[in-house]
Amino acid sequence: MIRLNHVRRRLRYTIATLGAVGSAVVLMFASSGAVLAVTQNTGNQKMTWFEAAADEFNVPVNVLVALSYNESRLEMHSGASIDGGYGLMDLRTYVSTQVSGRDGAKVAVPKKSADYYTLDRAAALLHVSADKLKTDTQLNIRGGAAVLADEAKQLNNGKIPTSASDWYTAVAKFSGDTSASTEVANTVFASIKAGLSATTSDGQKLNIPASNVQPNKGTASALNLLKLAPNSLNKNVSGYEPECPATLDCRFVPAAYAQNSADPADYGNWDPANRPKDMKIKYIFIHDTEGSYESAISHFQDPTSYVSSQYVIRSSDGAVTQMVRNSDVSWAIGDWYDNMHGINIENEGIAANGAAWYTEAMYQTNAKLVRYLANKYHIPLDRQHILGHDNIPTLRAARLPGQHWDPGPYWDWNYFMRLVRGENPAQNVRYSQPKQGDVVTISPDFNTNKPPVTDCQTGTCIDLPSQGTSFVPLRKAPDMNAPLISDPYVHADNSDGTTRDDDWGDKAPSGFKYVVADVQGDWTAIWFGGQKAWFYNPSGAGHVAYRSRSAVITPKDGLSSVPVYGAAYPDAAAYPATIPVQPFDELYHIAAGQKYATTGEWLPNDYFYDATINYSLPDDHMIVRGHTKYYQISLNHRIGYVKASDVVLR
Repeated sequence: MIRLNHVRRRLRYTIATLGAVGSAVVLMFASSGAVLAVTQNTGNQKMTWFEAAADEFNVPVNVLVALSYNESRLEMHSGASIDGGYGLMDLRTYVSTQVSGRDGAKVAVPKKSADYYTLDRAAALLHVSADKLKTDTQLNIRGGAAVLADEAKQLNNGKIPTSASDWYTAVAKFSGDTSASTEVANTVFASIKAGLSATTSDGQKLNIPASNVQPNKGTASALNLLKLAPNSLNKNVSGYEPECPATLDCRFVPAAYAQNSADPADYGNWDPANRPKDMKIKYIFIHDTEGSYESAISHFQDPTSYVSSQYVIRSSDGAVTQMVRNSDVSWAIGDWYDNMHGINIENEGIAANGAAWYTEAMYQTNAKLVRYLANKYHIPLDRQHILGHDNIPTLRAARLPGQHWDPGPYWDWNYFMRLVRGENPAQNVRYSQPKQGDVVTISPDFNTNKPPVTDCQTGTCIDLPSQGTSFVPLRKAPDMNAPLISDPYVHADNSDGTTRDDDWGDKAPSGFKYVVADVQGDWTAIWFGGQKAWFYNPSGAGHVAYRSRSAVITPKDGLSSVPVYGAAYPDAAAYPATIPVQPFDELYHIAAGQKYATTGEWLPNDYFYDATINYSLPDDHMIVRGHTKYYQISLNHRIGYVKASDVVLR
């Protein structure tokens, strides 16, 4: 290794010298035979940091970069990832509670083995604070390299492998503690073999040309990975055919269905049902995983995660893993009513880095899958029924501030919905100037619509790179200098809205329909979450919304306001004595004279009582059906539900 380290030191000196003038550098990594081409721009440090960390801990640099690429797309992120990881290396630490995908409630998280928490291990190995590893990019890379090297030593009798091929098992162990970890290692080594090229959000380019590294998988069987038994209700990988169009690459891997403690009410991660016979399937929900494809699959295989999804889709090639049958209810939305009536599709990605993850293969796969499911379950191909997680409310007001906002501002809804409907992706909608009382559909040109977006999840707010977005910013007055509107759940202090990616209170999403409240020149105001919200909507090529049609609701005469709910649950009188009446809050109120677009259809008025895993309570897994009629409305960035008895339908 002395000779290799000497080469690395010389190359690092060359990078430092040439980086100042923006030169390209080609690195030869001796032990693997890989060539790593790095484009060094002024101030470009990430590749230098990868090289330095690889040198310091004797980790093959192509393995380190490929691992980071598949965990984070070489971008910093906070603990919002599905496995709670931080930074480029997705370093994990223990958190005591998490939000259940079932109903949005907080649940306790049991601790895993100490080896799983790579952030804590990195902090100990580097003798630094865990908090610094969360936010310091260079330190995070060093921490990942230190843990990866430590894994390799533990698996190799205290010695560092001399060939990149022999790092396969260390990569698998670094990635977690379930059988999905070997899939991570497979993906990492596939990236090394095929080569990869990435441009980070700050414009830095990292490239690994194709290299014929054959992973040594011989020692992976010795890993103490969690082997999850096939679910008796969800069959097993080979015993159940995935529900996919024949043209897609699909497989079935069951999400966990298991009891977690002595209490049969403590279980995960889904519920057996008989949809659509017992509950109508009305929605398809699009999510992102906030982490890698494999980490999402691993997470859903852990019954203590209290979350699942029908499908998971890989970014690179659109491969599909189904994990819960469509007849059953997955736990994904944090709103039990919408889980009851929806199919959930998770896409590998991180919302703040959307463009890095949301590939053409992913869009095409989603479109084919959604069209197949919509045809099978008679779901309309519109944005009132095909929704993002960020369009869904919650049952309780206290949970709404923490409700998810994926797939976020960088998912191209217009393009995606045209693919779903089989339309020409370049098709233009004819524009005509709206007037008060009209219904408009939000539809900015994704490629040219680039409002400023900031991200604050890593503790420091940064301006994200200018790129296409699928929302229109909303202001308090028809003026570019007017403050952005705010939502009381996002800004409890009544402060103005912001450009933050997670501030959904001032963003009208593509495809949603709203009623025009006012027009002043090139400015249009809509009713949005109980207030009048303005956006710039010039005529001609620059318009961001167009006139369309929709049924509309408004409060009945004589009512000063009407409540908006996060579910269409039955009233108390519908529940038998054996089933607790389910609370669901009045989330918003819309005032007399305000109008909102609606689907115009009455919604299922029901509640699925899933009390225990073993049906041990009276009427367990019964469906309570009521007779209260509700309409779904486009309230703000999220949908809502109003009682038909409170409103007039026009």
